[in-house]
Amino acid sequence: MGKLTGFMEFSRLSEEYLPVVERLKNYQEFVLHLTDEQAQTQGARCMDCGIPFCSSGCPVNNIIPDWNDLVYRGNWKQALDVLHSTNNFPEVTSRICPAPCEAACTLNISEAAVGIKSVEHAIIDKGGENGWVLPQPAANKSGKKVAIVGSGPAGLAAAQQLARAGHDVTVFEKNSRIGGLMRYGIPDFKLDKRLIDWRMAQLKAEGVTFRTSVFIGKDADRSVANDAKKSIAPKELLKKFDAVVLAGGAEVPRDLPVPGRELKGVHYALEFLIPQNKEVAGDGKNPINAKGKHVVVIGGGDTGSDCVGTSNRHGAASVTQIEVMPRAPDQENRPLTWPNWPNKLRTSSSHDEGCQRDWAIATKEFTGNNGKLTGIKAVRVEFKDGKMSEVPGSEFEMKADLVFLAMGFVSPAQKVLDAFGVEKDTRGNVKASTEGAGCYMTNMNKVFAAGDMRRGQSLVVWAIREGRQCARAVDEYLMGSTVLPR
Repeated sequence: MGKLTGFMEFSRLSEEYLPVVERLKNYQEFVLHLTDEQAQTQGARCMDCGIPFCSSGCPVNNIIPDWNDLVYRGNWKQALDVLHSTNNFPEVTSRICPAPCEAACTLNISEAAVGIKSVEHAIIDKGGENGWVLPQPAANKSGKKVAIVGSGPAGLAAAQQLARAGHDVTVFEKNSRIGGLMRYGIPDFKLDKRLIDWRMAQLKAEGVTFRTSVFIGKDADRSVANDAKKSIAPKELLKKFDAVVLAGGAEVPRDLPVPGRELKGVHYALEFLIPQNKEVAGDGKNPINAKGKHVVVIGGGDTGSDCVGTSNRHGAASVTQIEVMPRAPDQENRPLTWPNWPNKLRTSSSHDEGCQRDWAIATKEFTGNNGKLTGIKAVRVEFKDGKMSEVPGSEFEMKADLVFLAMGFVSPAQKVLDAFGVEKDTRGNVKASTEGAGCYMTNMNKVFAAGDMRRGQSLVVWAIREGRQCARAVDEYLMGSTVLPR
């Protein structure tokens, strides 16, 4: 694949960013995809490695060597077809996926991995620019109706696959716009929401119906929803549809129940990020403003990074990100970790825009005056034999006007699952197997589950995989057999 000696001749070339001073002025994307020539050179680095571990490292099992080779040879349209054969939304994954495929790249054993994500980005953007991404409506209709609850990546992937199989698909979303946490949880500077609208237009042309501001569940629980103006009981949905797919996101955040948690200025991350995305879309002002304030983000993952980038765009006086885990090594032990996802220090573009980072810190208390946050009391911790303990005499205080809790999500909305009566696992997710007969089906007849609702908080690419596989299971359930890919 690629050029036989390409990996020896060419170095990895990463995508460039707009300068920090420019990108902090707005919420627009700032990553510049490779030129055609640069992408072809990067595709040439793909080795004839025999066993493409990159494909197994990718949750949707992208056929990466094939489209690398096609790009190298200038066959862009065919490369797009191969990319779409496994991935419904490469415009999303090429922007926000952490690229486990690159960690699994054979070249990554001793050299810099093939720039798989950057080539994918170039392919899908070229496809969009040239009008190659067209609707694929089903030739024949099945007469079956499927309801999808949730319009995130799992729900939309399932909807597209099922519509192409000939079913009448309706997607229900509690918010006023389609996209789920892709729309509301990811800042626009990482994912331009026009891309979601662009893909929605394709789905509509393929026959998918979207119903927004509709909460699926008991009317008394509608407070769970944000923009819902109407609620539909699960039993009503089950009467009207031949199958229902639960595909909502993991929205219950992990809390930090320490003294002072009730102080004004302590927020969950999504209480900051969702209103900001709505503001950028023209749907109202974000009630939380970080301008001129000292911001502390607790949690070292992607959501925390998004809080950092958004705070900097507000004009925060300072931004500090802390986490309880120890600092990861700068470089992984490749012979030990490859082809698995390694534990190593990762610095995001948001960190580069201005952020102090610290590790192995436990928050003990939020402090304040007159009900308003002014600081944090914390302590250093250490890990020995798998146990965490406080370092004696290491207590310290930090100034903080705003704190964002970005420590992950524990489960999907429990009231929604309870309304359907589905069985749950020990983590509060929907219990449904991914293997064998009846895969992705819950204990309730006609009810399936995919994405975060089934597996818990995870990557967009995992949600796409589960949406596709769940669609196959639903199609087989409705028709007795299926030609949809797994």
